[in-house]
Amino acid sequence: MAIRWISFLLTLVFTAGCGSPSVISDPNHVQTLHGNDKTVITFWHTYNDAETRLLVQKLIPAFERKNPNVRINYINLANNNELKYSLIARASSNRGPDLVRMDISWVPEFSHKGLLEPLNGFPGFEHLQHTFHRKAMSVGFYKNQYYSLPLNLYTKSAIFNRELLERAGYSEPPRTMDEVLELARKHHFTIGLGGLEAWDTLPYLFSLGGSFMDGNFTRASGFLNSKGSIRAVEKLAGLYKEDMIHLSAVTLNRDNWEEVRNGNMILTDEAPWFYGLLDDAEIKHALKQTLPVPFPKGNGPSSIIGGENLVIMKGSKHPAEAWAFMKWMTGKEAQMIMVRAGLIPTNREAVKALSVNKDLYLYSYLEAMDNTFLRPTVKNWSKIEKVYTLYMHKIFLGELSVKDGLDRAAAEIDKLLEDPD
Repeated sequence: MAIRWISFLLTLVFTAGCGSPSVISDPNHVQTLHGNDKTVITFWHTYNDAETRLLVQKLIPAFERKNPNVRINYINLANNNELKYSLIARASSNRGPDLVRMDISWVPEFSHKGLLEPLNGFPGFEHLQHTFHRKAMSVGFYKNQYYSLPLNLYTKSAIFNRELLERAGYSEPPRTMDEVLELARKHHFTIGLGGLEAWDTLPYLFSLGGSFMDGNFTRASGFLNSKGSIRAVEKLAGLYKEDMIHLSAVTLNRDNWEEVRNGNMILTDEAPWFYGLLDDAEIKHALKQTLPVPFPKGNGPSSIIGGENLVIMKGSKHPAEAWAFMKWMTGKEAQMIMVRAGLIPTNREAVKALSVNKDLYLYSYLEAMDNTFLRPTVKNWSKIEKVYTLYMHKIFLGELSVKDGLDRAAAEIDKLLEDPD
């Protein structure tokens, strides 16, 4: 762990100068090499390489042209627990960056801990709050205040190998997940899961008729250990024992995306960036090999929502300027630019302006957004997910029966949900 922290700190050192060259003269201003005083906004983000190129070459220059007295000092960091713990420590002592592109699953914990600036009082917020995807906007709502703006969305599509489908006599994918699993068993096809965490398994659980919590995220008992959930996990664990489900996070030796492309797996699931990272020719070739479709519906939504929201950290020295950049990044113009990297807009105007052909990979992801669910927006989500993942491992490894494992997981999760704010 010490080595990982040293690596993280070195990353901060080497990436802190990613903006234009400057010499910081005081906490509030930077003296650029051209001799002009500018307010500097420190922006921590987790964009991938393709997304960062658009940020650096298009978005930040456009914002700085419109706001000549503001400069964005951008720092690119990995989206991992080291980043999360560093942000918590820094914000707790008012030493954090001004603005952060934060995973939506982190926002509730940060807002419940009082580490974010509420946005309701900023000019124009009342109008803005109605322009975004409703579920993504709800992530930052806590005690009648909003603490984030949705920046981008993604979900996971079920990605099939076209040749294996045709070999099994299907012109299009099965309409239910039960049928998908039966297809795999009948033809001895392998299904590739990334792991057993909520992000990896909840879409399958929900597609098979299972559930996780009540609608208000107050109780897991009666949902995670319901008959429907037990049945769903029994089906998945049974296929795993028959070597027809491959867990790449467990074996660390197979790439599910490549295995599906090459015809060694019938199905995996991925977010749109696995297409977006390819060039145009490679995307066309990948779509000849694979077919992305929304997850089959279960008793309700079955496609999981992921994405990032923008937040102003507690103790920001320049909240007004950070707010201005936040509004720019979530506006139609900026969001339409980021679509080029496969990021789904949260701004309703940008979504309406999209023209996506059915033959394009992004079509299935946009189609899936109408059938999505959020991971529980609760303070203790990271602890809850650890409990869920632990018991899923025990079940899949045969250490516990499905019913016993889900009963224990639900009981422990209930205690975490009862934890007072």
